[in-house]
Amino acid sequence: MTPVELSRTVLHAVRRAVDAGELSVAVPTRAVVAPPGPGGCGDYATSIALQLARPAGQPPLAVAEVLRPYLVGTDGITDVVLTGPGFLNISVDRAASAAGVVAEILRRGDRYGYAGQPDGRVVQLHCPHDLRAVVVAEASARLLRSQGALVRVRAEGFEDAWTSVLGVTVDAVGVAPAELPVNVRPVPAHGSADPMSLGRDAGRWALLHPAAHDRPRVGDEHLVQRESNPLFRVRYAHARARAAARNAADLGFTAAPGPVGERDLLAALADHPRVLAAAADHRAPDRLARHLVTVADAALPFLPTVLPRGGEKPSAAHRARLALADAVGAVLAGGLALLGIDAPDHL
Repeated sequence: MTPVELSRTVLHAVRRAVDAGELSVAVPTRAVVAPPGPGGCGDYATSIALQLARPAGQPPLAVAEVLRPYLVGTDGITDVVLTGPGFLNISVDRAASAAGVVAEILRRGDRYGYAGQPDGRVVQLHCPHDLRAVVVAEASARLLRSQGALVRVRAEGFEDAWTSVLGVTVDAVGVAPAELPVNVRPVPAHGSADPMSLGRDAGRWALLHPAAHDRPRVGDEHLVQRESNPLFRVRYAHARARAAARNAADLGFTAAPGPVGERDLLAALADHPRVLAAAADHRAPDRLARHLVTVADAALPFLPTVLPRGGEKPSAAHRARLALADAVGAVLAGGLALLGIDAPDHL
């Protein structure tokens, strides 16, 4: 069971409880599931009971107790434990869940985590005449569009060189109406720093990777090809994943999702849709950038194990690992594309 499927299962449990007269609430459109926080357990947790408590007129723990029987025994769910004020901690069939996550990524490709259809939101982003603000607004717009929103970006000022060097564009330039205040204003780069001197990919990464309240560091550290550079690690992991696919083709075997033991990597991949949604909602592309680093750091020790060694013949385990490597490549490529950064197949 993938996180997207689990979210639908949680909503279905709410709907069943409403139909049975045990809850009197409007069924929400989305249930957030994520890895458990401190004090939690299992594979995923959801705060849906806390979300529904006020409209239901019941304590969160009572709402969670109502929902638990509708989740226990569902195909793919092995246990549901209540913790804290009413968190539902869900354990899933890990073998089936791992294969399901990988299969879903391979099916969706670099659009894994995207909304299936427009959600009706119309969002207007307005930023000052500042390079970092424009880059963050444009990346936020990409994220919002990936989640089904219709977005328009207006900057109070814009330089043509920003497009030619960093590839950034906006929909309109000029002072916005009074009813549309500036709503994207990250801390700008230091006045003496020039992100454009780094080129498109490193320049954009330097501006997008730090949180909006942090001043970005703009220097040659974003260009070095070594492990101290997070951008290098992300692009290197992507290139290694693509190389595994090419080498497997030379050896005559293909990917097939199956059981794999890379729990941290699978958890990071499964969390990708939630990260995209949160990054879009908060206009925070830095969340996606940091998530890609997490995926890359979990993938790099795994990728050398994908191909057969010595006289080994390709087995089901190798095909499952190759499928996981393909999933890594898809998530990293798709995430970098949303940041406006290239994901080369060779480094």
